[in-house]
This record gives sequence, structure tokens and C-alpha cells, in this order.
Amino acid sequence: MGNKNTYMTAAAAVVVVVVDVVAVLVVVVVVVVVGVVVVVIDVVAVVFFISVEVVVVVLVVVALTVSVAIVVAIEVAVVVVVAVVAVVAAAVAAVVVAAVVVAAVIVAVVVGGGVVDAVVIKVVVLQK
Repeated sequence: MGNKNTYMTAAAAVVVVVVDVVAVLVVVVVVVVVGVVVVVIDVVAVVFFISVEVVVVVLVVVALTVSVAIVVAIEVAVVVVVAVVAVVAAAVAAVVVAAVVVAAVIVAVVVGGGVVDAVVIKVVVLQK
């Protein structure tokens, strides 16, 4: 039964790592896209002799804010998922314990019934 919990824990760990990797990739993509946009704006600015450095700074700040927000949202989601997995694992463990208890009761009833049967058989045999 410990194996299931081990597998659940391992699965949760894998999910956390995968989500962390995805979060990093999302940030990288956002940064790259913003970088491309910044370069394009700079090229346009040079071509048209327009100063758009303020726009670039705003874009970079927005990109970083969005990246952080995305990462935070993803991490919160991971925490929620891990919590749900933990609850499910606890529920599974509870069901397993209940099943073991039920099995023990069944065994006790069968053994008890067997003992009663043996006593009855002995009494009947002895009386004959």
C-alpha cells in the first residue's frame, strides 16, 4: 500500500518539475517575443528617426510583469494540484484501510464460523 503513496508522491513531483519547466519556457518565450518587438521598434525608430525608448521600457516592464504573473499563477495551480493529489492519496489510503478492516472482519467471521462448525460437528459426533 506504501507503493501507491510512493507512486502518487513521485507523480506529484514529476508534475511539479514539468510545470516549473513549462513556466520557465513561458517566461523565455515572452522575453524572446518582447525582445523581437523591442528590436522591431528600435529599427522603426531608427528608420523614422523617432524616439520610442519610453514605449520599449513600458513593453519590457509589461512583459516582465506578465511573465511573473504567469509563473505565479502556474505555481499556485501546482500547489492546488499537489494538494488535490494529497487529498486523493489520503482518500485512497482511507479506502485501503477500510478494505483491510472489512477483510479482517470477514476473516474473523469465517474463522469464527469455522470454529463454531467444528464445535457443532464434535458435539454431534460425540452424541452419536
